[in-house]
Amino acid sequence: MSKTVVAKYTLNGNRFELLVDADEAYDYITGKKTNVMTVLQAEEVFEDANKGKRQSQDKIKKAFNTEDITKIADVILKHGDVPITTEQRAKLTEEKRKQIVALIARNSIDPRTNAPHPEQRIENAMHEARVSIEPFKPVSEQTEIVLKKINAILPIKFATAKLEVTIPPEFTNRCYGLLKQYGLKSEEWLNDGSLKVRVEFPAGLKLEFFDKLNSLTKGSAVTKSLD
Repeated sequence: MSKTVVAKYTLNGNRFELLVDADEAYDYITGKKTNVMTVLQAEEVFEDANKGKRQSQDKIKKAFNTEDITKIADVILKHGDVPITTEQRAKLTEEKRKQIVALIARNSIDPRTNAPHPEQRIENAMHEARVSIEPFKPVSEQTEIVLKKINAILPIKFATAKLEVTIPPEFTNRCYGLLKQYGLKSEEWLNDGSLKVRVEFPAGLKLEFFDKLNSLTKGSAVTKSLD
């Protein structure tokens, strides 16, 4: 039998909640399913789903820059808090660990030899440093934390992408969460309402970042390499 749970997302102090099927939500988060409508038990965005209290349309549109439930649900499921079983959490955590290890292996070298670090060596260092992986926190956000923890154990030099990004006014709310996930270092609000920021993240995530940014801004964001 399906189990209905509440997926929660908070932005600027406002709560946005969805009633979702637990198994379908897990499959969507892990990429096994792509139709977000199969996840939803109700096509409504709530302020408090347990009380049936709907969120206001003004706050929804301001937070997500859209009223399209499929786009809103995608953000909430991928960046919010979704209750999952202990077994699902363990599996998702292990998948996220493998992604982080692979990313570090692709982009790092041993500064003593200028040779790449094998994945098993990175795994061993993470185990020794007692690194904890969060199943829902983005790889980009966790990789920097992992590097700091294992650096004392494993000398490591990492390639970093440094970008200046300018977001048009109509997309700033939608993109702010993404920018924070990808190492937001500074921000400046321009006179026309645009947002200019500097981000730094593992170089191996550059194509992924551009794909997400272009999707959110319809290709209108302006990027400049600061490397």
